[in-house]
Amino acid sequence: MSETRWWFIRHAPVDSGGVIYGQDDLPANCEDPSLFDQLASRLPGEAVWMVTNLQRTRQTADALRQRLPQGLPDYLVEQDFAEQHFGSWQGKGHAELRAERHPEWHRFWLAPATERPPEGESFADLTTRVGRALQLHSEAQQGRDVICVAHGGTIRAALSIALDIEPERALAFSIENCSLTRIDWFAGSAGSHLPGDEGSWRVAAVNLPPR
Repeated sequence: MSETRWWFIRHAPVDSGGVIYGQDDLPANCEDPSLFDQLASRLPGEAVWMVTNLQRTRQTADALRQRLPQGLPDYLVEQDFAEQHFGSWQGKGHAELRAERHPEWHRFWLAPATERPPEGESFADLTTRVGRALQLHSEAQQGRDVICVAHGGTIRAALSIALDIEPERALAFSIENCSLTRIDWFAGSAGSHLPGDEGSWRVAAVNLPPR
């Protein structure tokens, strides 16, 4: 079976001032070299590089690539891997939203997986679009390594798909800034109609620290 290896990296820290930023396009703080040195050494040399449409992922990828040989391919930009859109909650402080929503405040996330913030999307919505992009690129990049700098919510959603668990359960994963999560896609046999032979996922690592 052909194996496609996904190297998911959560972007570097963001100085948000303590507010919920979701799809707000805030910059990453890439000033700490220790976040990137060891992480860069773990990455495969020949790989597809992917970022989202939000600048913090490209800035993190740029910081990693400065530590790697020249001549790397241009980025593929995948908007479906962007962070969950929290709608009108974006720009609010965590304490403010917690006070508004008590006792509905979620133990791991801002809301239960199926709750859609006003003018935003639910974590379940995020999982659907991440799944669509994962399938598309796993097939398009079959047999290759894909280094994807994305977001905490995106990576939790990818784990939900790889493990075939409900989105609510995936919210329990801790995904730290600049951590590495590896999931691998094994394509099924061409033309096969056997049950379970359409492909499968393996989880190789979750939330490996950058240093």
